[in-house]
Amino acid sequence: MYMFISINLMMLSILFTLMSLYSLIFKFNLIIEWSFLHFFSINFKFIMMFDWMTNLFLMTIFIISSSVLIYSMEYMKYDTNFNRFMNLVLIFILSMILMVICPNMMTILIGWDGLGISSYCLIIFYQNSKSINSGLTTILMNRIGDIFIILIFSMMLNYKNLNFMFIKSELNMMISLMIFMCAITKSAQIPFSSWLPLAMAAPTPVSSLVHSSTLVTAGIYLLIRFNKIMNTNLMMMITYMSIMTLLISSFNAIYEFDLKKIIALSTLSQLALMMFTLSLNLPKLSFFHLISHAMFKSLLFLCSGIMIHNSFNNQDIRLMNMFNFNMNLTKIIFNTASLSLCGFPFLSGFYSKDLIIEMFNMMNTNIYMFIMLYFSMFLTLMYSMRLIYFTSFNSMKSIIFYKNNMNNLMNKSITCLFFLSIMFSSMINWLLYNNLNIIFLTKLNKLLIYFNFIILLPMLYLLLKMKFIKKSSYFLILLMNSLFMLNFLFKYFNKKYFKFNLKYLMNLDLGWQENLILIKILLYSMKLSMKINKIKFMNLIFLTLIMMYLYLN
Repeated sequence: MYMFISINLMMLSILFTLMSLYSLIFKFNLIIEWSFLHFFSINFKFIMMFDWMTNLFLMTIFIISSSVLIYSMEYMKYDTNFNRFMNLVLIFILSMILMVICPNMMTILIGWDGLGISSYCLIIFYQNSKSINSGLTTILMNRIGDIFIILIFSMMLNYKNLNFMFIKSELNMMISLMIFMCAITKSAQIPFSSWLPLAMAAPTPVSSLVHSSTLVTAGIYLLIRFNKIMNTNLMMMITYMSIMTLLISSFNAIYEFDLKKIIALSTLSQLALMMFTLSLNLPKLSFFHLISHAMFKSLLFLCSGIMIHNSFNNQDIRLMNMFNFNMNLTKIIFNTASLSLCGFPFLSGFYSKDLIIEMFNMMNTNIYMFIMLYFSMFLTLMYSMRLIYFTSFNSMKSIIFYKNNMNNLMNKSITCLFFLSIMFSSMINWLLYNNLNIIFLTKLNKLLIYFNFIILLPMLYLLLKMKFIKKSSYFLILLMNSLFMLNFLFKYFNKKYFKFNLKYLMNLDLGWQENLILIKILLYSMKLSMKINKIKFMNLIFLTLIMMYLYLN
């Protein structure tokens, strides 16, 4: 059954590819409207809008979902809750489709809540203490964004229109602020960054689908859709928050040894780059990087899942090559996806990242922003090359741990994504940017990003061979491994919040409120009922006397 669903999803991806081509070439948009409820003066409509952006995003979702379903059929086949896992993945895909195709806030709210609930169920799938703690952190942080979605829904309901295409101009500032809050919680920007590395407690297919290409990009997709009403001051705030997230996640990835957490932190840095591009008022380019990143990042997660699967559930990159030295196909695909993440020329990530940096150099930005962006690009190169070294070229090998690579379905699913991650961005680049972009740059500016490769080699040697990390202070390592104390801050505020709720419950609900309000209401209702009973009793006596009088006469 699940193979049939995955084949249908692949066919749907081909259909939406053709629809996106038609929409881009002929500037054609399709809107389907169904009015299903009239409530007073409000007309509830189910609207589906298919423009080039919706079609491209749906095509990306369907391709990755189809590959992940095929991959999961082998990865999870020995799990006792296999059917529950696959059904949860399908519910997540349905919620994502609802959020993408509908410009109606009610449907977006249903899809948004469906994403949150299904992702929480997938994170706690293994039902151990680590998974439950990670799931609780994830859902508590995402509920902040859900509150703002509900507020947007109520504000638009007040104006008797739920379509974001027709937002009243007086609502622009409030709605843009709330959309900003929704986006930074769902896309794990500072100060809500700590939930994304913790969400790696979920099974690897979930990380590939949910935490790399769909759920975390939902907030950015909403920001792109609401880009026209965004305030300039809000854009500046997005710029500073995204560049800080980019730096912190890149620093943390250099000190991390957990394979899935390194890829999760790279996802965090790329999400910050999308937000940064969006803050430069380049929504089209941000969307281009979103869909190209989805391809190679889901491929990275699937390859890491095969490595973990064949390493007896080991996730430490220092021991990874000891188990996986016979997996040549997986390593080639994994390294290609890592180079694509770096923006290596003519791979998938190159076309979007190179254009982002060129457009940034064309703008009048301050020198500090320039330095931070280029330094974060250097850090991206550094942790990617470090990951390639540990998973492919580390000399720790042992024939004792030899395990045959017989993952047929998993290899087929990553091979399909491998070819797409190489060719997909070049094709989309020709479609979206078919007109020549006139970019004036000096030779130094153009070659500056490639100088990072030259600086990288000695720095990478120092990072891998020298002992300065081991001799570093415990505080520095703790700082890097906790996203600059964001994990501890969340736990601290969470503890304070629950303590405040307990005091509120004891002092108000079970204290003054109980004594002053509930007891007085109870006494008043008792007195009122006694008076009513007296009136009823008097009426009964009066009625009895009348009946006796009539009977005697």
